[in-house]
Amino acid sequence: MCSTFSLAAKPSIGESRGKIWSLQVINSAARSELNINIPREKNSIILPRLSTQGMLQSDVHICEIAERQSLANNLSDKGDAFRSKPQLDAMFLDEAYERCRKICAEYAKTYYLGTLLLTKERQKAIWAVYAWCKRTDELVDGPNAFCVSPAALDRWEERLQDIFNGHPNDILDAALTDTVSKFNLHIKPFRDMIKGMRMDTEKCRYANFQELYLYCYYAGGTVGLMSVPVMGMDPDSSASAQSIYNAALYLGIGNQLTNILRDVGEDASRGRIYLPQDELAKFGLRDEDIFSRKVSDEWREFMKEQITRARYFYKLAEEGASELDKASRWPVWTVLILYQKILDAIQDNDYDNLTKRAYVGNIKKLFLVRQAYYRAQSISTATD
Repeated sequence: MCSTFSLAAKPSIGESRGKIWSLQVINSAARSELNINIPREKNSIILPRLSTQGMLQSDVHICEIAERQSLANNLSDKGDAFRSKPQLDAMFLDEAYERCRKICAEYAKTYYLGTLLLTKERQKAIWAVYAWCKRTDELVDGPNAFCVSPAALDRWEERLQDIFNGHPNDILDAALTDTVSKFNLHIKPFRDMIKGMRMDTEKCRYANFQELYLYCYYAGGTVGLMSVPVMGMDPDSSASAQSIYNAALYLGIGNQLTNILRDVGEDASRGRIYLPQDELAKFGLRDEDIFSRKVSDEWREFMKEQITRARYFYKLAEEGASELDKASRWPVWTVLILYQKILDAIQDNDYDNLTKRAYVGNIKKLFLVRQAYYRAQSISTATD
């Protein structure tokens, strides 16, 4: 299944600076104050309080990532070597990043538009992260997915460790190695994304939202966490590192849910249904209704609730977007707005995401980019 960047929407890709923010180290005494509690929605959907198989498990990951990321940036600020710097030729890296850019431009057009608004160094970093995510996703959704074994995913995870150790295996890995070195990325979200791919090889149904949420964390929430060190935090912000990571997680979850709702028909053609089975049953729906591409009144009501849930996660993400480095607010708001317009497009299609694929046209995208700019600027003015 595609992750936050809409990874599986296209065919295989084949073989192939802004100021970096610094955080205060989160000490062990503060950890107990950093747990996330999902608030209840004001609308008809009530988000369940998830067990360690859902939200609380990702809470632990966020605490760990925020603490280690803080340590990495504090050491970097002091001039200490947190990890050995890879020795990579500048021209080689230019080609590596260019290849990553082309992959992002071809396979994630909406997301790519947002990256063009970033500073140059941040652009390259996000392209490198995207290229790795795309390749990871193709292990289970690409043309050779049928022959991918757990051992193959083990080898891919070993390659990931090589990247973080400064020993890339190919030119695309080299771009991520350089990004890891420049921005002190944490390996945990990358490993968790591989867990999501393992999940894709083991199951194609989700009994309830608790199960689906965990998958969305692995496949989409992780991307948000990968991106935080690149986007940077406003040095004048009083927000905690934890709240910024929370918002990034919520944005990733919202994007993943949007991708799922957009791609119901495509996923069904591969025998996969990324929708809570108990909620389908509540509306009298079964797998057969999806496979038959039947858009009934029951389906429309079911989709309304699913869209409400996705919008709720975007709402949670908005506050964190306002606490990012000012140079990153516009692109992040662009992604926030554009992805929500995909939900609007599903509604405009009378909730037919079984035979139609919702999208936002290019002219409308340009208008929305401008809207995102004014939104980001109004927030910057209000916080100055």
